[in-house]
Amino acid sequence: MAPLLEARGLSRSFGHVRALDNASFDIEAGEVVALIGDNGAGKSTMVKALTGNLAVDAGEVWFRGDRVVITSPHQASGMGMEVVYQDLALAPHLNPVQNMFLGREIPRRGLLGFLGFMDEKLMRARAEAGFAELGGTVTAFSSPVGSMSGGQRQQIAIVRAISWADQIVFLDEPTAALGVVQTKNVLDTIKRVRDKGIAVVLISHSMPHVLEVADRIQVMRLGTRVATMPARGTTVEQLVGAMTGALDMKDVNGSGDT
Repeated sequence: MAPLLEARGLSRSFGHVRALDNASFDIEAGEVVALIGDNGAGKSTMVKALTGNLAVDAGEVWFRGDRVVITSPHQASGMGMEVVYQDLALAPHLNPVQNMFLGREIPRRGLLGFLGFMDEKLMRARAEAGFAELGGTVTAFSSPVGSMSGGQRQQIAIVRAISWADQIVFLDEPTAALGVVQTKNVLDTIKRVRDKGIAVVLISHSMPHVLEVADRIQVMRLGTRVATMPARGTTVEQLVGAMTGALDMKDVNGSGDT
């Protein structure tokens, strides 16, 4: 069977900087794939190229066995893909419920909906259920998110993505601003999302977190995928070696991955 999402030979330059250099990526439905690499390896650029946030100079993207050209985040969202970037992309003057349903507001039934009134009660109930599932600490649902902590804003962005994605969720450093309890909740949520048949792409610098939740790990270096490794049986030392080039992948699985 074809992968759920696949990138073949993506290249993208910014002036003289080669952010992606014939880079590939693939993920199956119901799979957690960690995308790792040092700063500047091309991880975030790859995600942006796969989700319509960045055009590429060369290469192909395939979705469910068909070649696609994703030109906007709106198109990617319509295909069932959601992204949580490190900057979170939240509206600071809106509250958590409004951020979660921004652009997806639920109208009231009948004449009130026709007149533009929103079903605030239903939206709040669904938002509260999402935060409860994550085990989040967000309880001030009427306060603007700009007044909340970095960890709380992170939770809001994650709950929003998980609530709307039905194919793939991309998480860029989802535990970076979280405490121990919230981090465990996020990792458990990633597993639950996978068990629903939804694919999860995890970008993280935390190798223990990667090994805990990932099924496979794809390593990028200098804009290219240099290795694909199963999480089971792989060590932190091997991951770091693949990221830095200190480990010859032929010593691990008999072949490189370029």
